[in-house]
Amino acid sequence: MIEKISDLSINCQGQLLSFEQAKVMGILNITPDSFYEASRATQIKDILCHIEKMVNEGVDIVDIGAMSSRPGAKIISAQEEISRIQEPLEAIFKEFPKLICSIDTVYPETATFAVENGVSIINDISGDQWNQGMFDVIAKLQVPYILMHSKGRPQDMQNQTDYAHLMDELIYFFSEKINKLQALGVNDILIDPGFGFAKTLDQNFELLKKLEVFSMFDLPILVGLSRKSMLYNFLDIEAKEALNATSVAHFQALINGANILRAHDVKEAKECILLYDKMNK
Repeated sequence: MIEKISDLSINCQGQLLSFEQAKVMGILNITPDSFYEASRATQIKDILCHIEKMVNEGVDIVDIGAMSSRPGAKIISAQEEISRIQEPLEAIFKEFPKLICSIDTVYPETATFAVENGVSIINDISGDQWNQGMFDVIAKLQVPYILMHSKGRPQDMQNQTDYAHLMDELIYFFSEKINKLQALGVNDILIDPGFGFAKTLDQNFELLKKLEVFSMFDLPILVGLSRKSMLYNFLDIEAKEALNATSVAHFQALINGANILRAHDVKEAKECILLYDKMNK
């Protein structure tokens, strides 16, 4: 069991988010093609109902995505991504003005637009590898940045799973990127090992088993395990049947040092955190 670093926190547009207790990041996909159908919402009414449910269940952050990153997904332009989030952001912050939201994007233009319209955190699955300039924009915006490890793009990332030493390569990746961000004056950095991104099923489980390694960076660790193929393919079930498997994976991630659970099912993720704290604190 990994001892949590209790003084970890990030500044979200003036709201201090502490990781003395692990947090839940609820998933909202404003997309027609995200892999888990129940997470999708494109109409304003549905979006607000989805968020209200997450808020009532104790969500700490809502992660808004307008482009699917599942294997084989189509890449859309920044302009189309912005057009998908423009009206929803206005409606969300009118209804929930104090809600801490992140935007799941690889585009500096989308990141800028989102922060100018109420978003507090940038969640970049590309790690500044798809569109050079994201790090400079984060330094200018001075918002927390989620740095995720991946290789390739959705169309080909599952063909890029060759690693001489998986954990060594991820440590090198994060070390290099964190140094670059800190040199630019970015202090609020979170790291995401990128479960399911350019990793085989066995590599994903190795990553979960060795998650504690990333505590060396003294930064919050985010895990995206919810209903992923590493769980449902192993159990020979479908994503819609993978809630129990997700809870098991979430609990193991907490044991191994996770600070944020990115989840489709907020209530169940919150229960994992409460049970973990009761058993271990």
